[in-house]
Amino acid sequence: MSDISLAQARRIVLAAQGFGARPGSSVGRAQLARLIDRLNLHQIDSVNVVARAHYLPAFSRLGCYDRALLDKAAWGGKRDRRLFEYWAHEASLLPLDLFPLMRWRMARADRGEAGYGALRRFATEQRPQADAILTRIAAEGPLAASDFPHGKSRSGWWEWGDTKRALEWLFYAGHLTTATRRRSFERVYDLTDRVIPAAILALPAPDEGEARRQLIDRAARALGVATAAELRDYFRLKPVEKDNAIADLVDAGALCPVRVEGWSQAAFLHRDARSPRRIAASALLAPFDPLIWHRDRTERLFGLRYRIEIYTPAASRVHGYYVLPFLMDERLVARVDLKADRQHGTLLAKTHFEPDAPPDSGDRLRVELDAMANWLQLDRVALR
Repeated sequence: MSDISLAQARRIVLAAQGFGARPGSSVGRAQLARLIDRLNLHQIDSVNVVARAHYLPAFSRLGCYDRALLDKAAWGGKRDRRLFEYWAHEASLLPLDLFPLMRWRMARADRGEAGYGALRRFATEQRPQADAILTRIAAEGPLAASDFPHGKSRSGWWEWGDTKRALEWLFYAGHLTTATRRRSFERVYDLTDRVIPAAILALPAPDEGEARRQLIDRAARALGVATAAELRDYFRLKPVEKDNAIADLVDAGALCPVRVEGWSQAAFLHRDARSPRRIAASALLAPFDPLIWHRDRTERLFGLRYRIEIYTPAASRVHGYYVLPFLMDERLVARVDLKADRQHGTLLAKTHFEPDAPPDSGDRLRVELDAMANWLQLDRVALR
């Protein structure tokens, strides 16, 4: 087992995540496609304080790009579609070639072996209700929960009624998928075989063990170096589901056990991971960015204790409502509470620099804020 310094681990992780190589020219479909293949997923979240969460990781790594490219890849017609929605690391957009690797999870949901109790019932005693919804969508075409009587959430994003639960079970079990999203970001469901290209549906689905090995391998490529828990967390596998997969990948030489300076747990380095001599990057990171979504890992890698405070009462917040850490080269040097004030064309920013932030942190951050305002089609930045 070899040893890796903490500084080296940071560079390996940042390179694996696609930092330090922003395109010098305009960003097109090819650059976005390569990033999607590198990260394997873009987490979806409903909060739109700055921009929807799935848009932000590409901006952090590529700079200004046309969000319509991602929309078309996620919710365009069959010719344009490159992504599909499913539960991976929470609700996510995934490359189409991962669809066969999720079949085992869909099959478990279909058997009532996955999901919480209120969903599992639609696999058994409440299946006729789900089948009726499926029959209606088959006959009428794509529908959202609000298109059904009493289909809308009672109050709040997660306060679902039975119709929404049935739709979500059908989605989890693979009978339905997302055809598109409405302006309110409401999911519109359709039959999976009317949305996913036939060539993808025809791909053979590996058995559960092989699917998990491939998912762990993809997680390891995206993370560079990671503990077993972090590899599992990327696609939200259960603890028991990761162990054999990691052992098999170690035996095959795809993963190499390593010790990282300061880490109490053993880690695994992917054989294809790069270890650059330095990383030059400037990036504002969304709370749901895969670089920082595992909070303990963020603290071990960067020495920053980061927590999202959206659900914290306003009086108890330390740094703000929607706070994005600022990556400068190989360090997280600031936290920025951001809000896109679209009515006044302003990106509102309240900054909190770390005590050891370099002297040029403010200038570098301002350049990145100006770039984000431009990307969001806002006229100016207002520092609060």
